[in-house]
Amino acid sequence: MIENAGTFSLGGRTVKRLGYGAMQLAGPGAFGPSRDKASALATLREALAAGVNHIDTSDYYGPQVVNQLIREALAPYPEDLLIVTKVGARRGTAGEWFPACQPDELVQAVEGNLRNLGLDALDVVNFRVMFSPQGPAQGSIAAPLEALAELQRRGLVRHIGLSNVTAEQVWEGREIVEIACVQNHYNLVHRVDDPLIDVLAKDGIAYVPFFPLGGFNPLQSATLTRVATDLGATPLQVALAWLLQRSPNILLIPGTSSVAHLHENLAIAALDLPDDAVAALDGISSVQSSGMEHDT
Repeated sequence: MIENAGTFSLGGRTVKRLGYGAMQLAGPGAFGPSRDKASALATLREALAAGVNHIDTSDYYGPQVVNQLIREALAPYPEDLLIVTKVGARRGTAGEWFPACQPDELVQAVEGNLRNLGLDALDVVNFRVMFSPQGPAQGSIAAPLEALAELQRRGLVRHIGLSNVTAEQVWEGREIVEIACVQNHYNLVHRVDDPLIDVLAKDGIAYVPFFPLGGFNPLQSATLTRVATDLGATPLQVALAWLLQRSPNILLIPGTSSVAHLHENLAIAALDLPDDAVAALDGISSVQSSGMEHDT
């Protein structure tokens, strides 16, 4: 079923454009143990059974909890499974998020991901930039990227991506190392990266939106609700389907800890948005930015 969503190249592999983000398998705020370990393991196994071959994770989810669940559920891993992880942050004792971008911290993070996933090398490692808690902020990423490039030369990392970055940081990064993907906040409403997505598409580089459904403030729009009703789908399914149709280089990693919700997410592969629906959805960003549309 999810083959209908198409494929794209990531980390030298061809992956389904519908993947799975494992962050929600940890406790609230991606911190602490899973609320329901049995359900978490079942969801991971069902994702692969449904055809998913791209899983997004990090050792700082839990921390360590999610990677250990992935290993328990899926190892030995299928040959076509691409596991993408992230480094650049660490968790405090109460779940706080702190930058961890010094060379020794990046080495420890890569080694931790390898250990908890049970791998000899990581397929793709995204460097998560933490200059500002509000989102991407300007600043050089040369030093941490050069440290990751050294780990790549050592064979511990196969491909390197970027997360939470500005367009300028993407260009800086591409001068240092080949960038496999960019993972940024992007959805129907938050569309700062529109120009970046188009450039990356021309260059064959994957773009992976996080918070595709709005993150901690779920997307709420009268237009989105109306389009979903007309199509017999949920608003969240329509928001995901819009992302799939936005650009061929967009790869989705919606997360869940529920098998039923997993299937609801994957069902968007069969959801084709007509032109008038796309036009209405495209207008949500500008309307909400002007404060004209009321949440429902």
